[in-house]
Amino acid sequence: MKFLANENIPLASNQYLEKKGYDIIHVGVVNSSITDEEVMKLAIMENRVIITFDRDYGNLVFRDGYQPPGVIYLRLQDYPPIYPGEFVHALIESDTYMFEGQFTVASENHIRQRKIK
Repeated sequence: MKFLANENIPLASNQYLEKKGYDIIHVGVVNSSITDEEVMKLAIMENRVIITFDRDYGNLVFRDGYQPPGVIYLRLQDYPPIYPGEFVHALIESDTYMFEGQFTVASENHIRQRKIK
C-alpha cells in the first residue's frame, strides 16, 4: 500500500513513516500548493491512499465522485509533529482495518470507515 500525505501532515510524520518503510510522498515536498482536486488526481494516478487533516476530502469522494484508493482523515487534537505518523503506523500495524477502498475517519477514541467504491 502506498500513501500520499497531504500538505497539512507534518513533515516529521511523513519522515517517520518513510523510516518505517512505507512508500509515502508528501504533497508539500513534491508539488506544494496544489488544490485538493489535484491531490485527488495525483493519488488516483499513483494509486496512493491519502492521509489528511482536511475534512473536505469527504465531499470530494461522496459528493463529487472522486474514487481514490483510500483516504485516512485524521481528527487528532494537540499533538507533537511526529504523532500523526505514529498514529497511522499503529492503525496499519493493528491489522484491524483495511484502508484501500475505504474513507477512514480516525481519532484516538473512534475509528469509522465507509466504502468509497
